[in-house]
Amino acid sequence: MLTELHIENFAIIQQLDLKFNHGLVIFTGETGAGKSIILDALEAVLGGRADTTTIRTGDDLAMIEATFHLTPEIKPAVFELLEADSLKDKENEDFITLAREIRLEGRNISRINGRTVTAALQREVGSYLVDIHGQSEHLSLLHVRNHLSLLDRFADVGAPLTAYQELYTQLREVRKKLASARQSEKEAARKTDMLTYQIQEIDAAKLTVGEEESLKQERVRLANAESLAKLSQTGLMLIEEGAQDVPGISELLGEVVEALRSLSRIDPSTGTFFERAESNLAGLQDLALELQNYGESIEFNPNLLNQIEERIDLISNLKRKYGNTIEEIIAFGENARKELESITHLEERIEGLEIREKQLLVECAETAQNLSEKRLEAAEKLGQLVEVELNDLKMAEARFWVSMDVRMDPSGLPLENGDRVAFDATGYDQVEFFVETNPGEGFKPLVKVASGGETSRLMLALKNVLAHADRVPTLIFDEIDQGIGGRVGFIVGEKLWTLSRRHQVMCITHLPQLAGFGDQHLRVMKELADGRTLTQVVSLRDQERRQELAQMLGPVSEGTLKSAAEIMQMVQDRKQFI
Repeated sequence: MLTELHIENFAIIQQLDLKFNHGLVIFTGETGAGKSIILDALEAVLGGRADTTTIRTGDDLAMIEATFHLTPEIKPAVFELLEADSLKDKENEDFITLAREIRLEGRNISRINGRTVTAALQREVGSYLVDIHGQSEHLSLLHVRNHLSLLDRFADVGAPLTAYQELYTQLREVRKKLASARQSEKEAARKTDMLTYQIQEIDAAKLTVGEEESLKQERVRLANAESLAKLSQTGLMLIEEGAQDVPGISELLGEVVEALRSLSRIDPSTGTFFERAESNLAGLQDLALELQNYGESIEFNPNLLNQIEERIDLISNLKRKYGNTIEEIIAFGENARKELESITHLEERIEGLEIREKQLLVECAETAQNLSEKRLEAAEKLGQLVEVELNDLKMAEARFWVSMDVRMDPSGLPLENGDRVAFDATGYDQVEFFVETNPGEGFKPLVKVASGGETSRLMLALKNVLAHADRVPTLIFDEIDQGIGGRVGFIVGEKLWTLSRRHQVMCITHLPQLAGFGDQHLRVMKELADGRTLTQVVSLRDQERRQELAQMLGPVSEGTLKSAAEIMQMVQDRKQFI
């Protein structure tokens, strides 16, 4: 519900700070005082149109800010919108603040919880918070897309609707797989050839993990065989034979060993010198043997080098096609094999999916029919209840009808009569509200009914009947008393007050009989200050309310004051009775 509204420099409003209560909030005041301007400001902050002409003369910025308490019914839907753009106020999740800045120069700015948003998002969020009926288009009942959900909530079809939607989700998944399989079937021949070629090419290569590195190392050895042989021979010669006129390293190290052996005999503390030298000599002899074996293993084989080059080129070619590593190439081949196998069994898979699709279509049709029957029963009851409300509101000749139709679709749900009808996540019913306000005119779509007193009363009748189903917490009626007298005004007031037990209801009225039902009574008036017209709002209580109601009846006198008191007493009695 709307808890606070701040308006600044909007039309003739210099600054207003309003706080609102639960229940029925009544606005009264002379024509032109600014009552509708307050609603215009509220509509602007809900994402409606706002142009520079609304900025107060002499200022360059108008600002409106509204704070709402989120009811449990709308909180999930609003949170879903806010979370998408990280707009939730985590410190106070029960409230949301909308703001609108209208600038004389530059674009208008919309904000939610202090963060800039698009006007479209602000409008979408606002649609969950307030319904304004009057000189705006911000009325959910006039959107045909809402009629089905309103009927469903009135009919309380939660369980059958959930059962249907579970089947519908399964059907959508099967159809998605079936479409994919059929598309694959069209491409099967071409894809089979391609996959077969890819698998054969990868299998023929007989790749092993790590072989590319081994091949590259072998290529280096073969390409440098002559240098490797020469270098290993030089090392062996220096160890065993030595250079010209110089003994080999092995012979010299042997002399070192003998010298250290003699040293250790004289001084046992030097035994470690001898052991280390002897160990180094043994290691050098082992190295010489390994160098000899290595030199003998070196192969001068140009043919083998060519084979290795070709193998490396083959692996590089496969990497360009199938992956950056041998592991990825092998994995690609395995996936191709699986895909080829699935194509091989594609006909069987398509046949199985088609059978499942037919089963689900029948199950969906049966569940949707059950859902439709419950809706039809509720639609008849809804029409009767609305007509009762209209009769109370002195529209006894008006009739209300909930149209339920279907749209033919050859791929839709099969009905018992053989027809196939279009369907979606809500079933196959096409629901729209129709009304006939005068006998002989015929039923017309609710959206085509002319605005004015009849439309206001029609909306009020619908709102009363749909009070349980309608989740919008704040309902605003402007000019609802247009074209009606005091007797009907009392009835309208009673209806509004009853409606306000489940919603916060705000109403602008000129009828004291209606105003008397207000739980909160706000008087809007204008005054002249420094040559400028200003709008002010005061909250009325007790004798102030009596004075206001008397003034609405005519010039304040003992008679009008008495009548105002009688109205207040009648309202009090009626509230207690209800």
